[in-house]
Amino acid sequence: MSSASKAIQHKKRRAVGIEAHKARMGVLFTLPWILGLLIFYAYPLLSSIYYSFTSYSVLNPGEFVGLENYRTLMQDSLFWKSIANTLIFTAMSVPVNIILGLAIALLLNNKIRGIGIYRTIFFIPTLVPVVATATVWRWLLNSNYGLFNSILEFFGMAPIPWLASEDWSKISLVMISAWGIGQAIVINLGGLQDISPEYYEAAAIDGANAWQKTTRITLPLLTPVIFYNLVMGLINSLQIFTLPYALTNGEGSPTHSLTFYVMHLYNNAFGYMKMGYASAMAWILFVVILVLTLILFGTSKKWVHYQQ
Repeated sequence: MSSASKAIQHKKRRAVGIEAHKARMGVLFTLPWILGLLIFYAYPLLSSIYYSFTSYSVLNPGEFVGLENYRTLMQDSLFWKSIANTLIFTAMSVPVNIILGLAIALLLNNKIRGIGIYRTIFFIPTLVPVVATATVWRWLLNSNYGLFNSILEFFGMAPIPWLASEDWSKISLVMISAWGIGQAIVINLGGLQDISPEYYEAAAIDGANAWQKTTRITLPLLTPVIFYNLVMGLINSLQIFTLPYALTNGEGSPTHSLTFYVMHLYNNAFGYMKMGYASAMAWILFVVILVLTLILFGTSKKWVHYQQ
């Protein structure tokens, strides 16, 4: 073998050695993240599948009970009540938040003096902790001395039992959740500013007015952003927990009208220590969210339009 061939093979072996070293260093640097993923995500996820078929609790290992947890859930009236509450709230909250977030984003997309201040004002509520938000709104919506009812009485209108009535409790919660849609507004703003002005210039030449530009250009080109907010809003609404829990001190009052699915799951897991039962509830929620998300993705092909 010539010296030139030996030199080439040596360079190849050296290159392979360098690549292997880089691969080992890459694995080494990502090892903490990999271990964290396996220990704190993968293991609890797989364990919850097994625990959903057992009577496991924090105090004892329990025993395998098969589908007993799922059968018991089907006979749990509060389980069905929590599902109904969650679905009703989702059906009310998601459309309101999407429409309101889009409308405000369209207003904040105008080029006027001080627009940055207005954008900041609408985003600030998202920075307030949920517990603090619940505390403030519980005072604002108090049936006896709340600010909202004081305003209604000032105009000669009857007070509304916002959080004290089963008919108004979910509406009140929708109002509170709509107060913190700053993140959706920012996302919509980003989508609006990503639309090329050439579309509007061409429409202006054709004589289109502001309404026609909005309905024929802005909304169709913003459908990917609307779709993202729809999916995230659906997932977040089905998992709502902190706000109603803080508003009602974990009771879901009045008459369990604010007892949502995750609240019921939490009470079973950490209140009654029925971890197996709660694991079964968690997997039912996972399946529901997965199915609804897949349905949304399936319908998106008909109404979501992407810029070419």
